[in-house]
Formats: sequence, structure tokens, C-alpha cells
Amino acid sequence: QVQLVESGGGLVHAGDSLQLSCAASGRTVSIDHMGWYRQAPGKEREFVAGITMSGDTTEYADSVKGRITISRDTAKDTVFLLMNSLTPRDTTIYLCNAVAYSGNTYWGQGTQVTVSS
Repeated sequence: QVQLVESGGGLVHAGDSLQLSCAASGRTVSIDHMGWYRQAPGKEREFVAGITMSGDTTEYADSVKGRITISRDTAKDTVFLLMNSLTPRDTTIYLCNAVAYSGNTYWGQGTQVTVSS
């Protein structure tokens, strides 16, 4: 089992930057890749960015390319999401995701990001 705990969300102003963190614990050696999703009320969960734990391969949703950077600290089993030039449309819950080599998928509880105009 893998446990994920997100942090770093909060209330910011439009144009600000914010960095989210996701700390993994448990059987972290089983994790193949991790990522961030976001989900607004009444909408489907949307992929934001992903990163492999071994190969430094990253992937971004077209809607956030150039504004968001995903990175990892393998020693701390932590993944970060740096978001720049935030707009009110970025307001939602951000969820951390981990996928094991086995295919098992794990989710964190999410962290709320609110961007005021």
C-alpha cells in the first residue's frame, strides 16, 4: 500500500505562484510514476502533470504547459507541482496520484487551491 499526503494549497491572488507537495509513504519502491490531477465540483477529474520516479520523464496537459512544472525528490518520495501565473480558472481541488508497477493506483485526499481575481 501507498499513502499520499498533499500540502501547499491555499488562497492566492491571480498572477501568483503556488507550489504543491505530495509526500508518498508505505511501499514507495513500488511506484512507477506519480502525477497531479484536479477536479472541480460537478466535473470530471482532469490530468494536470505526471512524472516517472526513475526516468525523469514528464508529461503535461496542454492547458497548463508553460505555466506548471512537476518535479520530484526521490530521496524524500515527494513530488512537487509549481504553478505560475495562476488564474481563477485554476481554482479547484488538486489530487496527487501514484501508479505502481503492478498497476495499482493510489490517490491522496487532495488540497484546495483558490485563486482570487
